[in-house]
Amino acid sequence: MLAEYCLLAGHWRKSNLGIFQWLLERLQWLIGLAKPENLRTIVNLGGGPWVSYLILGAIVFSETGLLIGFFLPGDSLLFAAGFLASQGVFDIVLLIVTLCIAAIAGDAANYYLGLQLEERVFEKGRIRFVKHAHLIAAKEFYDKHGAVAIVLARFVPLVRTFTPFVAGVARMSYRQFVVYNVIGGVGWVLSMTVAGYFLGRIEWISEHFELVVIGIIAASLLPMLFGVYRAWRHKPLLEATNSAATTTPES
Repeated sequence: MLAEYCLLAGHWRKSNLGIFQWLLERLQWLIGLAKPENLRTIVNLGGGPWVSYLILGAIVFSETGLLIGFFLPGDSLLFAAGFLASQGVFDIVLLIVTLCIAAIAGDAANYYLGLQLEERVFEKGRIRFVKHAHLIAAKEFYDKHGAVAIVLARFVPLVRTFTPFVAGVARMSYRQFVVYNVIGGVGWVLSMTVAGYFLGRIEWISEHFELVVIGIIAASLLPMLFGVYRAWRHKPLLEATNSAATTTPES
């Protein structure tokens, strides 16, 4: 009986390891789509040209519309797609239209999810598989910039995924949200894909594409890193001010 139990346990572990390895490979494949040579492979998946546009749209929708999709490529994927469009792999107009729809729909879905929940989602551990620090960072970003954060967040990785959710939790007017969502979604997709489309024709950029993508990601992260740095610099001053305010003078 013990031998049979051990055998079953061994099969179960192998099965789970196989599933985990398969999921890890799929995640690595998705993240690797930011590279043109990898992105080009989805065109050869079969099922008609529309399949590649559908996959790209699904990735953009997931990165902006699902809280657990923050790890997916965003800016780099759009730039790479625009780069391949310059080489005739994608139709630039169809690409932009597809990705704009996906980006707008993703933020709308994320907003609706936040609308269904309440402020208690900001309590630690309230949402599984979502790092609490990411939610708090998005909340601080939204509190600082207000409705404009919906547009600005499009160009900041991580914050881009969580800001529409926070706007929904904060009960932002949907009419107002739609305006900023469309402006931000169209502006984000246009800027990244058109940049990839025209810059991709420059020989140096096509030969050093990975360096360019790293530069784009670094530029996207700069505002967030600068905000963290400013908060870190002002924290001791804020603590000292609060301490002085709460200290009662001796008579």
